[in-house]
Amino acid sequence: MSEPLIVLQDVSFSYGSRKVLEGVNFSLRAGERIALIGDNGAGKTSFLQLMVGLHKPQSGQLFAFGRERRQEKDFRDVRARAGLLFQDSDDQLFCPTVLEDVAFGPLNLGKTQTEAVEIAHHTLQQLHLGELADRITHKLSGGEKRMVALAGVLAMQPEVLLMDEPTNGLDEKAEQRLLEHLEELTLAMVFVSHDRRVVERLATRAVILQDHRLSEAVMHSHPHVYRHDHLHIHADGVSSTIQHDHHHQQQTPLPGTITTHTGTETSDED
Repeated sequence: MSEPLIVLQDVSFSYGSRKVLEGVNFSLRAGERIALIGDNGAGKTSFLQLMVGLHKPQSGQLFAFGRERRQEKDFRDVRARAGLLFQDSDDQLFCPTVLEDVAFGPLNLGKTQTEAVEIAHHTLQQLHLGELADRITHKLSGGEKRMVALAGVLAMQPEVLLMDEPTNGLDEKAEQRLLEHLEELTLAMVFVSHDRRVVERLATRAVILQDHRLSEAVMHSHPHVYRHDHLHIHADGVSSTIQHDHHHQQQTPLPGTITTHTGTETSDED
């Protein structure tokens, strides 16, 4: 088996006196698409940001691409190889036009102006966003901003893709297009989502962050029946919730479920 791309060993992190992570262990290997699940405020965003050095652990070790990373200088090449899609697209878009914004990353990596523009056009076309190239970024809709922010990350041609609620603000058509594109990508991913459909469709593995700790979950492909609009996932005596956008009056068969590492299947009734 290949060496993991990113590893956290016994990592703890706090915001002042507020504990976020405690003794967390995690590894991401090539080709994995890992869903990071947990309630609001559990620390999922902080977890993603730790992996690219936007936060530093108070204790423990972080390895990325075969090297331990401790200081700011250690993470400079990590951010070129692990692209992070922020939860709020406005935190990521800052150039006047869409094309300039998507070309910024390749330029920053040393591409020529011509090469960067070519990469930007190609990336926008892949996401069916070519018609937005000359648009003013701050005049885009929320969904358009989301897709353009992702295009900016993908234009850097990362080895790892980290995404914080990638489908936020997308209508059904745009979400479908995004998921189809992500499914075609071979790079490793870690993504945060509260949408059960996204998790079931995209993830090859799932982990649950709750009470400052990370627990492994096991995903199954057999059909199951749920009575409500939320899927509760239990691990080590605690639970997390993934939302489902549709409202059903009757029991609805769904394509999959998630259980804990103990093998105990869970549903809304637990």
